[in-house]
This record gives sequence, structure tokens and C-alpha cells, in this order.
Amino acid sequence: MILKTFGWSFAITVAGLALAGVLWGWQGLAIVGILSILEISLSFDNAVINAGILRKMNAFWQKIFLTVGILIAVFGMRVVFPVVIVAITAKLGPIEAVNLAINDKAHYEELVTSAHPAIAAFGGVFLLMIFLDFIFEERDYKWLSWIEKPMAKLGKLDTLSVIITLVVLMVSAMTVATDAAHGAGDKSATVLLSGVAGLITYLVVAGVSGYFEDKLEDEDEESEEPATAKKGNGAVVGLAGKAAFFMFLYLEVIDASFSFDGVISAFAITNDIFEMALGLGIGAMYIRSLTVYLVRKGTLDDYVYLEHGAHYAIGALAVILLVTIKYEIPEVITGLVGVALIGLSFASSVIRNRREGKPGDSSGAKSEVASGV
Repeated sequence: MILKTFGWSFAITVAGLALAGVLWGWQGLAIVGILSILEISLSFDNAVINAGILRKMNAFWQKIFLTVGILIAVFGMRVVFPVVIVAITAKLGPIEAVNLAINDKAHYEELVTSAHPAIAAFGGVFLLMIFLDFIFEERDYKWLSWIEKPMAKLGKLDTLSVIITLVVLMVSAMTVATDAAHGAGDKSATVLLSGVAGLITYLVVAGVSGYFEDKLEDEDEESEEPATAKKGNGAVVGLAGKAAFFMFLYLEVIDASFSFDGVISAFAITNDIFEMALGLGIGAMYIRSLTVYLVRKGTLDDYVYLEHGAHYAIGALAVILLVTIKYEIPEVITGLVGVALIGLSFASSVIRNRREGKPGDSSGAKSEVASGV
């Protein structure tokens, strides 16, 4: 199972580190290795969230996520995204922006860093909405019941998550954005605009994917032979067609939001776009492989609090992103917060299983991801 699931990641790691050693020597090899570890530590909770969504999709769309999705994650977010940001903020053409990234690395880093308030506001708002919609939803299992029970009652107000997010965005614009980091000055208008864009993106993508998912469930209930099946605590598996397509888009936007802090943090280690892409790309491969592993093993069904821990980590990351508009927060803190929350949720799940006499591995059917990826 380990070799089958992580085989591509192991192979790409060996090839990537060898390439780094040939092109940049021992120093480049070390930088690429550090960037890979940075990406894994910052995005570990992303794998849990991805697995929770991926297990709802059928084999075809799971394979699309693991092939087309990884191209978007590695090439799109780690290479194209920083260049696009530079092109927009500096009002340059795409060729000029690429030339700047290759030939004037210091200025390129400066331009990407100056765009951090907008990036942090967009990503922070998007991730905050994910956390709030999770915490306000009534669930069969509650990890921190003293928080989740009252939150589920408040969640009966449909627009509450939007209201709270807008309040947080306004507070951020009036506090941390008035004196942004790196001498960027007053970025209140930028933060407000980017945050609203993040909110709209979430509402559109999550709303449309949810609509098609509900529609598919209704069709299944009317059909004598449902196209989908129930698994675990009522999750729908086997989504296809439009529902799976928009779920795929939702996954990619989530992945992009998780990538923001990794891309920005990478500049603390190197401003070489190729070293950055190679290191972060290797890390992204492991996150994809871990996602597959969690789905194949049915881990989220066996350890029911893992999704809770991952969503709390998302909430923490959202707050951290907004705070970094003004204040520097070491990457190690961001990574450790996520790992700690997921670790605690895993430990709580183990204790729960032992208390109820359940084995570590579920005896039920596991949701398989398309093989060969």
C-alpha cells in the first residue's frame, strides 16, 4: 500500500533532488529539500481536507484530481501564480514578468512580497469561510463539544458565517492593513477588495458544487438503483458529472489557498523561481499521495475527529494569514499549529475507538481511488 500510493512521490523526490544537485550543487540540493519539507509541514492539514472531499467523487474524477490537479498545483500555483501576481502588481506583460523572475530575482521577490496583503486577504477569507461553515454545521460526531454544540445551534442562521467573515475582514482592514509589513504602507482598500473577492469565490464555487451534489442526492433517492452510495457518517460517494466537476474546482481553490503561505514563505529560503518550483512541487506530490492514502485506507471513517482537527487548523491558518499582513510569523509556527491540532484530533479518535472497542482499521468497505496514479 505504501509503495503503491507514494511510489510516484518517491520517484519524483529522487529525480528532483538529483536534478537540483546537478544544476545548483549541494547548496541547491539542500534548498530544494528544505522547501519540500516546508511545503509538507504547511499543507499536512490540506491532505485531510482533500481526502474528506475526494472520497465523495467517483474513480474518474479522483484520477483527474491526481493527474490534472497535480499539474495545476505544481506548475500553476508554484510557477505561474507568482509570475501572474508580479505581472498584475507591476503592470508588466507575461514575458516581461518571466524575464524579471529569471534575471532580476531580488526585484521579483520584492514585487511578490509587496503583493502579500492582497494574497493573504483572499486566502484568509476563503479559508475562514471553510472553517466557519464546518463549525456551524450540525454533525453526528463532535470533537470539542463545548464549542461545537453551541456553534451548531448558531449555525441555523444561514448567513452567520458570511457576516462573521465580513466583520473579521473589516477589522483586518482597519487594523493590520493600515500599516502593512515590509513598508507597504496603508493597504486597507487592497485588503478589503481582495477579501471580498475571496468571499465571492468561495460562495460561488462551494455554492454551485453543493447545489449539484444535493441535486444528485435527490435524483438518487428517486431512482430504484442509486448512482451513489452512503459511507461512514452519511457522506455521499461516487459524485460524477457537473457535481464532481464543481467539487474538483472547489478542491483546486482550497489547494490554492493553502499554497499562498507556502509560496510566500519560500522566499525566506530562496528567490530562485526554479528552485522554488522544484522544492514546493515535490512537497505537493507528497500531499497528493497522502490524500490518496487517507482515502484508500478509509482513515477518516476510522478516526472520526481528524476532519475536525484539520478544519480547526484551517481556521488557525486563516487567522495567521490575516495577521501576517502586518506581522511576521515564522513558518515553523504555522506548520506546528496545524500538525498539533491534527495530532490531538487523531489521539482523541484513538481514545474514542478504544473506549468503544473499535479496531484501528475499519472493517467496512474502503473507498478506492483509481489505481495506476
